[in-house]
Amino acid sequence: MRKDSIDEDGDAPPRSSKRLSRFLPSLVLYQEYSDVAINREIQRQQGAEPGNDEDRGGDYASPSNLSPSSSFRSSRGSAFSLWQDIPDVRGSGELDNFSNEERKLQEAKFELVTSEASYIRSLTIAVDHFMMSPELTECLGTQERQWLFSKLPDVKDVSEKFLQDLEHRLEADILRFDVCDIVLEHCPALRRVYLPYVTNQAYQEQTYQRLLQENPRFPGILARLEEDPICQRLPLTSFLILPFQRITRLKMLVENILKRTTPGSRDEDTATKAFNELKKIIKECNSSVQSMKRMEELIHLNKKIHFEGKIFPLISQSRWLVKHGELLEVDMQTMSISGSKFKLPTRPVYLHLFNDCLLLSRRKDFSPFLNVLVRYKNDEQDLSKVNISGLCCIHADLSQVQCIKSYQAQEHDELTLEKADILQAKTITSDGWVEGIRLSDGERGWFPKTYVEEITSRSARLRNLRENIRIKCVTQKLEGESQ
Repeated sequence: MRKDSIDEDGDAPPRSSKRLSRFLPSLVLYQEYSDVAINREIQRQQGAEPGNDEDRGGDYASPSNLSPSSSFRSSRGSAFSLWQDIPDVRGSGELDNFSNEERKLQEAKFELVTSEASYIRSLTIAVDHFMMSPELTECLGTQERQWLFSKLPDVKDVSEKFLQDLEHRLEADILRFDVCDIVLEHCPALRRVYLPYVTNQAYQEQTYQRLLQENPRFPGILARLEEDPICQRLPLTSFLILPFQRITRLKMLVENILKRTTPGSRDEDTATKAFNELKKIIKECNSSVQSMKRMEELIHLNKKIHFEGKIFPLISQSRWLVKHGELLEVDMQTMSISGSKFKLPTRPVYLHLFNDCLLLSRRKDFSPFLNVLVRYKNDEQDLSKVNISGLCCIHADLSQVQCIKSYQAQEHDELTLEKADILQAKTITSDGWVEGIRLSDGERGWFPKTYVEEITSRSARLRNLRENIRIKCVTQKLEGESQ
């Protein structure tokens, strides 16, 4: 996809940001690359890592032990290259001087560079093939096109500059290159483009669904674009979601580098700073998305309800919906006994629990609107004691679980999960829900049990905890020094 590569001898200067280092392999699309890499990381976290000091002696680092994507081949047969397999590295005569941990560290850094190159390839298809398609542009309105693709070209431009700096560093010193200082330097630019793109997620999803249902030309044009061999049978949605996945994955890649660094080293210091900045970006993105969804929820609900008494201003920046559901109101005054049958007249009542109030409403006749009957303020009733979930919990022994399938939180008390997230399970319900704490950031929430797998290996659990404790220690130390 990026034709302006340097000459084969590697001596020609780059002609533009659209270049590809001679050290980088032929790349599959990021969707496939990322999936294979994350699955590899899941395998590593679930079991004792092959070749580490706990399992056997020696300093040899096997290919399956180095990079999250190593030892895998794509479904199309192209190998995911390792840093140690680069001819310049092998021919340097220096590889034997690297310890096992030093090799792992360089492989983790190389993984960040190669994955960014693969990411750029997929972004290029998203922009050049889909967004810039004359047929699709003519089919969409200006606002629809903006909502559907958002600031994707800006994301691509920033990512290309990021990759260019990574490639320059790689070529300057293929043996002892670092990447985390470059990540840290680019964090402000990454925040500038990722924050608005991720915040636009709700409008993007709504626009896509509306176009499929209401624009008769859109499904056909989209199908023809998706059938092009350049897309490798991947749908447009898999390209649009890439920035959401990449910013999270980038943090995980820096975290993997941090785990490999020598305590007290310069590598550890720069990796810690980069990791902290990426955490801030992701936290800000999640907060922005949550605020947007909460406001959309209030606006939608406000259109459906009617207050019989004093009008209550439902829409507020400081209010959000916590839980909602339907209950049956039992009319004890009109209950009757007929023979051996006991009849309890019931009527449906709708509950909407917000962070600061509780609304009880009932649908009137066949009207689509809900008439609010009662409103409790947080100073009138302890809303924390209101239980409308109906869940019967079983406390389980503390265990470690790992996300095997991404999950998007649907309720306020749920936790969004990304593949390879490790969590400490605190509670398991009888109907298949788990309450857990994510080790990487301490976030707590509920998620379906089917999205995680228990980590049964004791050595793997201990290693995961050790790595997590070390990362917490160095990040807390850095925060203390900055105060």
